[in-house]
Amino acid sequence: MKIEHIAIWCHNLEEMRHFYMTYFSMTSNEKYINPRKGFSSYFLKSGDQSAARIELMEMPGITENSGIRGRLMGYAHIAISVGSKEAVDHLTEKLRADGYRITGEPRVTGDGYYESTAEDPEGNWLEITI
Repeated sequence: MKIEHIAIWCHNLEEMRHFYMTYFSMTSNEKYINPRKGFSSYFLKSGDQSAARIELMEMPGITENSGIRGRLMGYAHIAISVGSKEAVDHLTEKLRADGYRITGEPRVTGDGYYESTAEDPEGNWLEITI
C-alpha cells in the first residue's frame, strides 16, 4: 500500500502553492480548473517519485474550520522529511524569519523523532522531520 496524495482545501490557492514550492522544494503541475463547479487545484510533488503528493484545492462554499487545526478530531498534521537535523533547524529558522508561526521548537520527541512543528499560511500544522 502507498498513500498517493493528501488533499487540502485552501482559501488562497496561489499562496499555498508558493509556500510548499518555496520551503519544501516541491514542483507543481499546471492549474486544473473546472469552471462549472468553480473548482481549482494543483498537485505538488517532491523529487522522490515514491513520495505522496499534496493536492491543494479551492472552491466556493467549503465550510470554514474555526478550530485550532492540529487539535481537532481527524487529521492532525502532515509530516515532511527534510533529511537531516541541520535541515530541520535551518528550515524552522527560515520559516520563523519569514513570519510563519512555529508551534514546536526543534527537539527529540518521546518516540525518538527529531522534529519541529509549524503552520502553513492557512494554519495547517506541519511536522518538519529528519
